[in-house]
Amino acid sequence: MASTFASYRLNYSCLLHLLLFLSSLLTSSADLSFNFYATSCPLAEFLVRNTVRSASSSDPTIPGKLLRLLFHDCFVQGCDASALIQGNNTERSDPGNASLGGFSVIDTAKNAIEIFCPATVSCADIVALAARDAVEAAGGPVVEIPTGRRDGKESMAANVRPNIIDTDFTLDQMIDSFTSKGLSIQDLVVLSGAHTIGALHCNAFNGRFKKDEKGNFTLIDASLDNSYAETLMNKCSSLESSSLTVSNDPETSSIFDNQYYKNLETHKGLFQTDSALIEDDRTRKMVEDLASDEESFFQRWRESFVKLSLVGVRVGEDGEIRRSCSFIN
Repeated sequence: MASTFASYRLNYSCLLHLLLFLSSLLTSSADLSFNFYATSCPLAEFLVRNTVRSASSSDPTIPGKLLRLLFHDCFVQGCDASALIQGNNTERSDPGNASLGGFSVIDTAKNAIEIFCPATVSCADIVALAARDAVEAAGGPVVEIPTGRRDGKESMAANVRPNIIDTDFTLDQMIDSFTSKGLSIQDLVVLSGAHTIGALHCNAFNGRFKKDEKGNFTLIDASLDNSYAETLMNKCSSLESSSLTVSNDPETSSIFDNQYYKNLETHKGLFQTDSALIEDDRTRKMVEDLASDEESFFQRWRESFVKLSLVGVRVGEDGEIRRSCSFIN
């Protein structure tokens, strides 16, 4: 099938190694590698995967939470698990991260690993592996990622807002944000597919509606399907709306598939950032291609996810291996 993506296709394994090589140039180190813990902690990836699968089977919201946690960690000073650190004025304390979840899954995996391999596996690797495994647990593709990340030694709330993407961003703002992380417009469209799972509170998209003094909503965003908008307004107008969550994908909310892109074609993207992808000529054809070919989405996801997991990584002596993911050593 013809596609607006790159006209050439690289072997997936070769592409991964190319990305790893480019990352090593940017970090002046080649310390990241596939099966990094093969000798020092051979059970590491198994323990993370088993923890994620167990948590996801009892709580279907876990995959979306773990995936979102990785995004927020990597977009703020790199994939260094700084989003996990507790305390005043840390990233985790910032209101922009108030709705993050999945921390208990990371802690459970870390505790299990520490029993077999103390002070060996970084929390940054656990976050990346858990997000990778969350996608697989939700029915998405298997992804091979390099490991060897180190944990950051600082976490500042002031770094959150300038780096995370708000749900009312324009496409230009999103492109600028992704570009600043070394990610392309193709990565933007593909990684937005993470919204095929997960849920957020009503206040994450209430800018698409106008609320009167009686609490009633009126649609003000013409890019949203009217019947879908009516459903959202009815749900979010209740007295409990502040605690209610709405699924990102109204069709297959717990399955990692390409339904997200099909939703965009019918103007059922939950956020303004979603709708922007189908409204703009620069991204519309990419959305249409991914909506029509799930295997193409999965292949592109593998490539873009690896790139995301390499953003601003710390390796070698640049960082530490935390004993607890919530606190700096």
